[in-house]
Amino acid sequence: MSHVPLAHRAEALVLRPLVALLRWLSPVNASALAGFVARSIGPLLPSKVAEQNLQFALPELNAAERRAIITQVWDNLGRTIGELAHIGELHETASGPGYSITGWDEHVVPALAQGRPLAFFTGHLGNWEIIPPAGFARGVDVAFMYRAATNSLVDEMVLGLREDNLKRKVTMFPKGGPGARGAYAHMMRGGHLGMLMDQKLDNGISVPFFGIPAMTAPALASFALKFKSPVIPTYAIRVGPARLHIVFEPPMPLPDSGDKAQDILTLTTEMNRILERWIRAHPGAWLWLHRRWPKENYK
Repeated sequence: MSHVPLAHRAEALVLRPLVALLRWLSPVNASALAGFVARSIGPLLPSKVAEQNLQFALPELNAAERRAIITQVWDNLGRTIGELAHIGELHETASGPGYSITGWDEHVVPALAQGRPLAFFTGHLGNWEIIPPAGFARGVDVAFMYRAATNSLVDEMVLGLREDNLKRKVTMFPKGGPGARGAYAHMMRGGHLGMLMDQKLDNGISVPFFGIPAMTAPALASFALKFKSPVIPTYAIRVGPARLHIVFEPPMPLPDSGDKAQDILTLTTEMNRILERWIRAHPGAWLWLHRRWPKENYK
């Protein structure tokens, strides 16, 4: 603990009772409270990143429309945190707290029949946290590559929250060399892998995102091509407090030009294009708050 910065320890000290409060509430009330707090405070914080991102990606929006989306973004982020505290209590149901699914029988089941590890790609859209437990509930254990929180205590808290809720070990690979090697070995053993594809990766490859070059992780495309894995676009949208809808889309065609680097670029470019489609359809559900493009784009 002595090597943990004081600010990180203070942050964790504040977060622990808040998490305890969210867990004490019902899933619906935790979602509602966290959403209210986030949308009340978040838009007041001094940050221009979301505003600039929206201007880059959706220049047709006016100032009022951008402000409305930013408020929705904070609300969605708060609700995602509130629902994470109860993620193990959210099950597939026809109504009420929980989730519904489309596309599983049509797309995932035939892909599983091929006998290869599957690759799922998604983004920070709606409540992305529900995707692994939903897959597990249907018999498909999906490990995820993720970016660890800067605060190691918060990172441990979030991972522990997932495992406490789900009552099982959750396989997660932090981004970076060791994590990539672990994910590769996981797929070598036949394991399924998912990845959030919408984060900036400085040592990634430059791929257009809303028409602007963005450094993007190539690992999932590389692994999918290596193992000839079906790549299934997946996202989860909130349709009510602690009520989610998960969509599994048709597997993406795998390019096979004979040029490995070009095929990775082609597949990653198509992933970004699909992300764009989802975000345009649900702009208030995507996490516009981080610097997705190179720093020289920001004033």
